[in-house]
Amino acid sequence: MPRRAPFLPALAGLLLAVTGCTPAVPAADDPEPPASASPSAAPGAPGDAADGIPLADAIGRLTISPEHTGGYDRAAFRHWTSGLDPDDGCDTREELLLAEAVEPPTKGAGCKLTGGEWLSYYDEVTVADPRSLDVDHVVPLEEGWSSGAHAWDADRRETFANDLAAPRSLVAVTATTNRSKGKRDPAEWLPPAASALCTYLEDWTGTKLRWELTADQAEHDTLLRLARDCPDSVVTYEPAP
Repeated sequence: MPRRAPFLPALAGLLLAVTGCTPAVPAADDPEPPASASPSAAPGAPGDAADGIPLADAIGRLTISPEHTGGYDRAAFRHWTSGLDPDDGCDTREELLLAEAVEPPTKGAGCKLTGGEWLSYYDEVTVADPRSLDVDHVVPLEEGWSSGAHAWDADRRETFANDLAAPRSLVAVTATTNRSKGKRDPAEWLPPAASALCTYLEDWTGTKLRWELTADQAEHDTLLRLARDCPDSVVTYEPAP
């Protein structure tokens, strides 16, 4: 699956194509070896990341560390907020749906979306009802918590949970597939569509690097093993503000 264009141009174009947002159904993603540092560039270091680096090299930039356990509360990640445009009447979820629609929906009062069409790349399912979609945090909120976000302040966690500034931190997928994923990492869950594998590994790795999140040993080893099947995959990311 080709990498989609950055979010802001896509959103701008689609907002011109639709016309004026009741909230849609909220998303419901998310349900020990010694630590060691990667010998590669520091996580989040720009380097050549904006131009794309090979997937295996990007995985090598992840810091390996045991997961932090305990204390997770979904409410610690405030979402959905007013999105990138606080004046458009849409929240983060609705703005993402507008940006990812392959056929633009109609935007009504209160940002109620009707019609339109989306492709859920996790399972290659075409969806014509926005209520059947979840907006998935590619790195689930609980996974984010256990791999570094527990040490963040509330503002940074909110930014992570509503990250529309990156093109692949959030994706619209079928609710069924998203909820089957829950909080699991790639050592425990992969998208059911074989065509989604390489894109998912790119998205997962890029999001972790963007936010300087760590990987546990099993996760890291699984990513490297699976990357052998994606020799042409590259990862692009911008360090989070």
